[in-house]
Amino acid sequence: MKTKPPVLSGALAALAVLSLLSCGGDNSTSSQPPATVKDDPSFSADIQTTFTSSCISSGCHGATGSAGLVLLQGQSYANLVNVDSSQDNTKKRVLPGDATNSYLVIKLEGRQSNGARMPLGGSPNATFIQNVKNWIGKGAKNN
Repeated sequence: MKTKPPVLSGALAALAVLSLLSCGGDNSTSSQPPATVKDDPSFSADIQTTFTSSCISSGCHGATGSAGLVLLQGQSYANLVNVDSSQDNTKKRVLPGDATNSYLVIKLEGRQSNGARMPLGGSPNATFIQNVKNWIGKGAKNN
């Protein structure tokens, strides 16, 4: 009886493990809610959660926020809404009712003339951008 070469046996074992891991479909233990665009997003549930999981955890907008923008829970709303941008003082970071001219959206969409597009070195999430725009468009409520 012939034995399989060790490389082939290892590759087959890895394939079997990957196949098992991909089973199960919906992962109900995920800590992230499904990425959906909402007509009237909540600041705390839909916007702040992404700030926490992405902008803060990356080290950019934690306690020593990049460009002076701290996005920690309990501080982010006051640091965003009706606050002049430190990179373009002709713009508000978030101007309630006007997503197009809010500097947060400008940075997420890559339309800024100063600094880099957010997230720095990452890919912008289209669902998050649309939820930010919808939140601002609905008045940028602190909810």
